Amino acid sequence: MSRPPVEVRLLGPEDGPVLDRVAADVFDGPVLPELAAEFLADARHHLAVAIDAGVVVGMASAVHYVHPDKRPELWINEVGVAPTHRRRGLARDLLGALVERARSLGCTGAWVLTESGNRAARALYSAAGGEGDETTVLYAWRFDAD
Repeated sequence: MSRPPVEVRLLGPEDGPVLDRVAADVFDGPVLPELAAEFLADARHHLAVAIDAGVVVGMASAVHYVHPDKRPELWINEVGVAPTHRRRGLARDLLGALVERARSLGCTGAWVLTESGNRAARALYSAAGGEGDETTVLYAWRFDAD
């Protein structure tokens, strides 16, 4: 008897309990229920998850934003898949769910940044239909969380 396929879906405000069971290395750290609830309650935050046998084995997060002189865009923040589930197309499926959400919201596009040496991420984003730009430079401000 075969296992059911991994489910990919977008979470809504009522889906916080889905994040109670997350495989290792999907997120950068443990999911904090109060932050998960805040994230999911914000209509401009989007979280696609891959669920296998009740356990979250992959995720992709994004924010759609508006500006006074531009149509909305989707910024893809991060993608994570458990080592046990990599190389199965889940990350591409998660990105696809976010891109479809962006289209349904009337976004003019979606974008993501990665380091130039991150070959795996670059291959993923290309396979998911993204177009790379070798001229982009990222500047960041870091704040200590005292």
